[in-house]
Amino acid sequence: MRYGFIKVAAAVPAVKVADVEYNVQEIEKLIALADSEHVEVVCFPELSLTGYTCQDLFKERLLLRETEVGLLMLLDFTRKLDIITVVGLPVQAGGLLLNCAAVIQHGSILGLVPKTYLPNYNEFYEKRWFASSQDLESCDIYLAGSPVTLSSEPKLFTTADGMKFGVEICEDVWAPVPPSNNLTMAGADIIFNCSASNELIGKHAYLRSLLAQQSARTMSGYVYASCGFGESTQDVVYGGNAMIFENGQLLAEGSRFSLQPQLQVAQIDVERLRTERHTNSTFINAQRGAHAVTVEARPAAGEHPFTLTRPVDAHPFIPADSMMAESCEEILNIQTMGLAKRLVHTHCQHVVIGISGGLDSTLALLVCVRTFDKLGFGRKGIVGITMPGFGTTDRTHDNATSLMQTLGISQMEISIAKAVTQHFEDIGHDASHHDATYENAQARERTQILMDMANKLNALVVGTGDLSELALGWATYNGDHMSMYGVNGGVPKTLIKSLVNYIAMLPAFSAQRDTLIDIIHTPISPELTPADTDGHIQQKTEDLVGPYELHDFFLYYFMRYGFTPSKIFIMAQKAFEGTYDDATIKKWLTTFCRRFFSQQFKRSCLPDGPKVGSVSLSPRGDWRMASDASNALWLKECEKL
Repeated sequence: MRYGFIKVAAAVPAVKVADVEYNVQEIEKLIALADSEHVEVVCFPELSLTGYTCQDLFKERLLLRETEVGLLMLLDFTRKLDIITVVGLPVQAGGLLLNCAAVIQHGSILGLVPKTYLPNYNEFYEKRWFASSQDLESCDIYLAGSPVTLSSEPKLFTTADGMKFGVEICEDVWAPVPPSNNLTMAGADIIFNCSASNELIGKHAYLRSLLAQQSARTMSGYVYASCGFGESTQDVVYGGNAMIFENGQLLAEGSRFSLQPQLQVAQIDVERLRTERHTNSTFINAQRGAHAVTVEARPAAGEHPFTLTRPVDAHPFIPADSMMAESCEEILNIQTMGLAKRLVHTHCQHVVIGISGGLDSTLALLVCVRTFDKLGFGRKGIVGITMPGFGTTDRTHDNATSLMQTLGISQMEISIAKAVTQHFEDIGHDASHHDATYENAQARERTQILMDMANKLNALVVGTGDLSELALGWATYNGDHMSMYGVNGGVPKTLIKSLVNYIAMLPAFSAQRDTLIDIIHTPISPELTPADTDGHIQQKTEDLVGPYELHDFFLYYFMRYGFTPSKIFIMAQKAFEGTYDDATIKKWLTTFCRRFFSQQFKRSCLPDGPKVGSVSLSPRGDWRMASDASNALWLKECEKL
């Protein structure tokens, strides 16, 4: 396990019913293939040594004897391999025959897990041949020449690098209280399921949903391998399901009804799962009373070179295309309802908002329009104010005025140039010196205008700053940093583009469509320094602090899972391959770590605003941090990248 990732596999071998030697050979082929891909744990189907559909042949001594010989062959094959294999077989214990999963590594049996819930309905009559683990009293047996303890106690297998996993078998996961519940509560990061599930119309969709929900409910990885081609088709057909889940998300899935053996491989992020668990008090409370016997796996003989093979979404805040419309509507509704409550509570039917012609103020204005429409307030109660200054360009100014006119809101224009020039004279600042004083004086003048106009109109100032700016501290303290309600405070910059684009495509906003599209394509800028000689934006935010798509990526994994800079770096390498080189990623990741810590004081006194996603920087909610916390640890790790 490196960077918290562990590579696992679900294997579906070719089988011949009751031909143990053939089955072992096919299993060995897939173990060898998995080992060549540096898989750490591979799971095979239920009763895979014999075939699941042996029926009354399970009563035959010869088959049981040959199964033990087959296991011995498998142990010998794995003697020099680090890979852990989970394989199904029948096991005798006194007068009982048990449907078991054997966990083997380095030629040894680490443990046996007997099946708990045996189906005895329709075409399944497992109780005809097998006993449940509930019928078992702890006993020591000899299996393939080795002493093994068999018991009904749940077993937790621990790898040398600390990953913990449990095993359940087929019907167990369909039970009202699956064994995996207790196993994950006892600390299992991943559950492996040796299964044999036949195909019926509609069953696969239910199974997929069941496994996804079990993985999500237990905040675990879930590896499911079910038997396929070669099993008897006397009455039913087995499709060969191979699926791997992580906290409800499907990472890999095989092709059902394949005539060929399958090996589905995926990297499960154990560190991510553990972060989810330790921040979830419900999961922590549910762990009380959970227990399992711990079994230690053997350390690997050597460490394989690590390669991140799982896909990494470069834009984790942006919904998938299939969910875009639904997600955008939900976000806009959250923003709208947040503002609506504040207006109703304050008995206010007027808002004041600064309109710059940029993305943030555009989204905030659109939220105001939706809110006023929802409340039945006239749009003239929305007072949009453009405040041109030394850096305002015609493009942003024209887009701002066009947007306000076509939306039918009240419109004002108040230039800040004269007031800021007077202010420079008052404080003795050289207006030709374009430093932080030059820029911040403009931002604070604009905020003063908005606040004073709100007093004059008995209105509420709606803030426009977004989550990405808050993370980087890219806001003037007590300038655009301040408002009476910040509707965008939970929305990152990359997502704002998607939201504005979504609204632009709605029939109700066809009159604003061209303007909104142009705003989306306008370079992001505070426009606090003069334009170039051609009147174009010269001060581009992403040239100064870095690409927002990178910073939003860093922010998501830093906040959501607490990942280290080194892990975020390798994930960014994968996500932005071909877009940014390593030096660029390192540069802006270092910038992110530096600014995130140094700018906490701005987040410690944020205005109210709604949380819309899984990441929030509100000091009253998701993020509470000392304003003077040191960033030394994070910067030191960045230096080593």
